[in-house]
Amino acid sequence: MLFTGQPTVDQLVHAALLLAGPDAMVTGIEACRRYGLRRGPTRRPVPEVKRSEVHVLVPKRRQVRSVEYVHVERTLRLPQPMLRGGVPLAPLVRSCTDAARRLRSAGDVTELLSEPVQRSMCTISALSEELDAGSRRGTAIPRAVLADVAEGVRSAAERIAKQLWASTNLPEPWWNASVYDARGRFLGVGDCWLDDVAMLWEIESSEWHLGPAAHEYTVRRAAEFTATGVLYVASKPKMVLNDRDGVAATLQAAYAQARLRPRPAVRAIRARSG
Repeated sequence: MLFTGQPTVDQLVHAALLLAGPDAMVTGIEACRRYGLRRGPTRRPVPEVKRSEVHVLVPKRRQVRSVEYVHVERTLRLPQPMLRGGVPLAPLVRSCTDAARRLRSAGDVTELLSEPVQRSMCTISALSEELDAGSRRGTAIPRAVLADVAEGVRSAAERIAKQLWASTNLPEPWWNASVYDARGRFLGVGDCWLDDVAMLWEIESSEWHLGPAAHEYTVRRAAEFTATGVLYVASKPKMVLNDRDGVAATLQAAYAQARLRPRPAVRAIRARSG
């Protein structure tokens, strides 16, 4: 650096690559952000140096150690890098699994791994194969999360909801099913769908409803589902976390009511796994 002040993220990344040497590439959270992933944990802070960690892969033969904010991982499975903005990155699937192995929060792992699947940037099977190909260390949480994502779970809030659902003794739902009205008009993707009675349970996460326009969209969407005869139930993630018994009782009562009326002529399609 030829100036005073704090280095930028790009400068820190390039410095890490210079330290790691030829054939090094960025992986983990930093690489995921450079691929455009927005959800999941922020860049990992390194408190001792007050900088975000940069995780790099190097050939196994290279004798270079982690230092300060640079986490160096020596590997026999060095992939072909992808160049983004002049920075060599491990492929998206490898970057995601490298990051997931080092996370301890199932919620963070769910947000991280579900986003690229939801955006069709990679498949569940590709993520699973990458986990199988590497060390088993740190893979228990990612494997459990991918099993839920394969069943249609697409966010940390939905994963918590899925765990609560198991305690309700209600029929197994479809997660993230696409719902259409009697004329074939698309109504939306429902978080938790009970097809036998056309009942929808939505997890209204505040992360996606920060502005008036988003709130208006949520209200209009709920009204459209209700207008077609769908029994619509909504919960906030905090309710699912802090009042499990209350939420479960509401769902059980709603299902009982849904069974008393004729099923409306709506059609749903299960979320695809893969």
